[in-house]
Amino acid sequence: RPGARWRRSAPARPVNEQQQDPATARAIGAYLTHLETARRYTANTLDGYRRELHRYAALLETDVLAAQPHHVTAFVSRLHRQGLKPRSIQRALSAVRSFYAHLLAHNRVDANPAASVRAPKADRTLPKALDTDQAAALFTTAEADPDPRTLRDLAMLELLYGCGLRLSELVGLDVEDVDLSAGIVRVLGKGGKQRQVPLGRLARAATRAWLAQHPEPLPGEPLFTGTGRRRISPRTVQQRVKKTARERLADDSLHPHMLRHSYATHLLESSGDLRAIQELLGHSDIATTQVYTHLDFQHLAKTYDRAHPRAGRSKS
Repeated sequence: RPGARWRRSAPARPVNEQQQDPATARAIGAYLTHLETARRYTANTLDGYRRELHRYAALLETDVLAAQPHHVTAFVSRLHRQGLKPRSIQRALSAVRSFYAHLLAHNRVDANPAASVRAPKADRTLPKALDTDQAAALFTTAEADPDPRTLRDLAMLELLYGCGLRLSELVGLDVEDVDLSAGIVRVLGKGGKQRQVPLGRLARAATRAWLAQHPEPLPGEPLFTGTGRRRISPRTVQQRVKKTARERLADDSLHPHMLRHSYATHLLESSGDLRAIQELLGHSDIATTQVYTHLDFQHLAKTYDRAHPRAGRSKS
């Protein structure tokens, strides 16, 4: 789907990219430019599309602009034989399908040959989330720590969990995006879509304490910085989240997106308002948000098993 995360293990550019015919290279290049300028996709997402499309062109048994549905089906089958997991094949097919949709819109092809092709069905995996006790422990400190990095890390955690931000959204925040008096944060999400998210009392306090380390910030200055006053990197945020979780939860499996999942799960448990959560998360499709109804049902089922007198299984 648009703006989805792509695996970083593959090389940035396939080795056979330079061997492709000029027409194919131009078509793929024009599409990537469209994604970058019109759709405002991130560099990571563009790298993913580039890898998938050049792999498709390299494995295709005909010219890209002459492909028919059976050619795309053969491509999917080949990926399956190579041992790719269903989700990886789905991601590749999604890139190919959107590429042809762009070509069709610009009259480069007569039909989208990938429109009716289906990838192998992947098992539905539910995102992991902290329970409320773990969330409370994560933000518990024995005493106030004035160390600037600790203040920064606490503010980042508060925004990830308290506002449900994506990692890229957190890293991309500038100082002026946070309005502490109004209690809102302005977020630039996927596809360049902007939204406003409420900033809770504790998140405001943590952010204010961090900003006190940088008096009179300049316009356009990043909210969270690493070395000096340069914008913090996504990798550094991931490392600091793991470090904090290791110290406070004795578990370093925590990652920024898990805090976003926890935010959505706990909101749904308390409010049940799926539409509001969709808006807060910046999901364009309610179906994306509906995964949290499954997590909420699991919570309700556990509560039932613990508390309802008729829930226990017979031991006879």
